Amino acid sequence: MLDRRSLLRGLGVLGCSAAAHPFLTTVTLAGADGGAPLGDHRLVVIILRGAMDGLEVLRPWGERGFAAYRPTLAATERLDLDGFFGLHLGLSGLHPFWQSGELAFVQATSTPYRDKRSHFDGQDLLEAGTSPDLPSAHLRDGWLNRILQLVPGLTSETAFAVGRQEMRILRGPAPVMDWSPDTAVNLSPQAQLLLEQVYQDDSLFMAAAGEAMMLSRLDLGDEMGGLAMGGDEMGSMMMAQTPTPALRGARLGEADRVADYAAERLRGSTRIAAFSLTGWDTHKGQGKGFGRALARLERSILRLKSGLGPDVWGKTKVLAMTEFGRTVAENGTGGTDHGTAGAMLVAGGAIRGGKVYGRWPGLAEVDLFERRDLMPNSDVRAWAAHAIRGLYGFDRGLLQDKVFPGLDMGDDPGLIL
Repeated sequence: MLDRRSLLRGLGVLGCSAAAHPFLTTVTLAGADGGAPLGDHRLVVIILRGAMDGLEVLRPWGERGFAAYRPTLAATERLDLDGFFGLHLGLSGLHPFWQSGELAFVQATSTPYRDKRSHFDGQDLLEAGTSPDLPSAHLRDGWLNRILQLVPGLTSETAFAVGRQEMRILRGPAPVMDWSPDTAVNLSPQAQLLLEQVYQDDSLFMAAAGEAMMLSRLDLGDEMGGLAMGGDEMGSMMMAQTPTPALRGARLGEADRVADYAAERLRGSTRIAAFSLTGWDTHKGQGKGFGRALARLERSILRLKSGLGPDVWGKTKVLAMTEFGRTVAENGTGGTDHGTAGAMLVAGGAIRGGKVYGRWPGLAEVDLFERRDLMPNSDVRAWAAHAIRGLYGFDRGLLQDKVFPGLDMGDDPGLIL
């Protein structure tokens, strides 16, 4: 007879490191009966690392002189949104969201970070939710974690940091769970059968093991949904989710797996999830690299909606934000350099979409920040604060004092339904 200890000791021979098992770390540590102290709404925060060019995502083609700033980049086709702004074709799969009111943008927004244009400092301030003039101690916690610190009865399954990169936005004393695609288990069919036989009487371990098996076999090559297992496998763990036509036939990448896992957790007791997407630092050849980054963002949102299902998606808001924008003018290598104001993408069934929010500052030289960047007209933290207040009912004073120190939220922009 093979006992559990012998099985775990032998898993390394079967191609799986016991130290990396999700069912030995993340999944089994989650509170199964934790409930949902934040209510029924969901919030997903996507950090776009590298400074996304908001003028490329949301081109102001109604602005006189814009094409002169970008003779190469501005020559490509766009989807008209409102007669003034045009959407990059890399997000064309989200255009139906715009038409149905499930997609919006905030243009000319920024953190309080100015002048130095360092990715590291900019991302630290974005995820800390503070301003550069506050003491460095405020950088220790992320603003999402500070929200969780205000919630009584919180469990580690309420919020998930998903993906390989550290999510400082969720760092702090409040309990948060992490998951990375690195931890997916790769067992042979024989090893999986052996695992089922040894643990068939342990429902807790079987549930966690089933989740780990599911994560290891995520693949869209068979045109099945992302999080799917057969009805008899591992205690009938996961439901099948049929992907949208835009997702069928595509090989599952890491960003897809991250979005799938986030959606699976959010269907349960998790209420807040955060992950990041890279590839936005487009100093040269922006026309090619930018499209690939947008494709990952588009697929992440499509997979979130597909994985959540209509009921949960209708209670969800997705905020995709970046550390700063890029220069108005393209450079000599067909790219753009670090700038100031940029754009935020907002999606979900809980938003009032089909609109570009924020006041457009104009592109005349006197209207630019330091005569080179889009002028910031709003604080990105204010949009996040109003989203949190609208979704979860947090007190305005707490948000301005505890969660986003030094912030003046201003009037409610009405983005949440």
